[in-house]
Amino acid sequence: MAMAIRLHPHPFSLLISLALFSLLLDTTFCFHPKLFNVSKLQSDSDWSPAGATWYGPANGAGSDGGACGFEDAVEKAPFSSKVSAGGPSLFQSGKGCGACYQVKCTENAACSGSPVTVTLTDECPGCVSESTHFDLSGTAFGAMAKSGQADQLRNAGVLQIQYKRHSGIECEYPGTSVVFQVDSGSNPNYFASLIEYEDGDGDLARVDLQQGLDSDKWVPMQRSWGAVWKLDYGSELRAPFSIRLTALESGNTLVAKNVIPAGWQLGKTYRSLVNFDA
Repeated sequence: MAMAIRLHPHPFSLLISLALFSLLLDTTFCFHPKLFNVSKLQSDSDWSPAGATWYGPANGAGSDGGACGFEDAVEKAPFSSKVSAGGPSLFQSGKGCGACYQVKCTENAACSGSPVTVTLTDECPGCVSESTHFDLSGTAFGAMAKSGQADQLRNAGVLQIQYKRHSGIECEYPGTSVVFQVDSGSNPNYFASLIEYEDGDGDLARVDLQQGLDSDKWVPMQRSWGAVWKLDYGSELRAPFSIRLTALESGNTLVAKNVIPAGWQLGKTYRSLVNFDA
């Protein structure tokens, strides 16, 4: 009896159809539906290829903050040195700062194959040998290894890895709220701040500032560099400031009400009481 197989235009449907067709051609194969793991194929399809290297101390955080401006916070919780610099497609001129990814490796004998979550905190402008490249901290690179084989994996130097961001991969910093560190170049007419520890997307599309206690006007800030946002107002700003964040991927918004008090100080960090849902 002839059997017709209808091919669907969706790539995943085409993959399943071709697999079934090849099995039907093999007369020695007895088909068992339970052995055909569709969920496994879907899971594998969530991962994309990338190149990976590492830099800095073997058990360190790469650099002291790098191009996103996080400074020595990268070595401490919640980042805990599991951070990465990104090639141009990941760093995106600073838009990628704070984004979280899962990475894993399988090609080296020392690879565990288990995913490791890393936060993008730096730029690797020369990482262009692949369309996507992670220059991981020594700590993050070693975390992809089997137990006791981190140094062996780091000795490989360069790996082809897999990564993913979507499918539920979010930044999660339990017990941590969004913080704002006032930039040292701020003055009564110009305000800039480093923003860090955002749950969820981790990276930001937009930041707005609201002045005073009686204002309902939101003024857009601009990205200065990395994770630092600025407002060059042209006249004296009235604190306290509320700051509204819009996440890059999801578009979710969050308001840190009156987070920057009157009498704010240069270089001081102000902790909000809020964070995105993760």
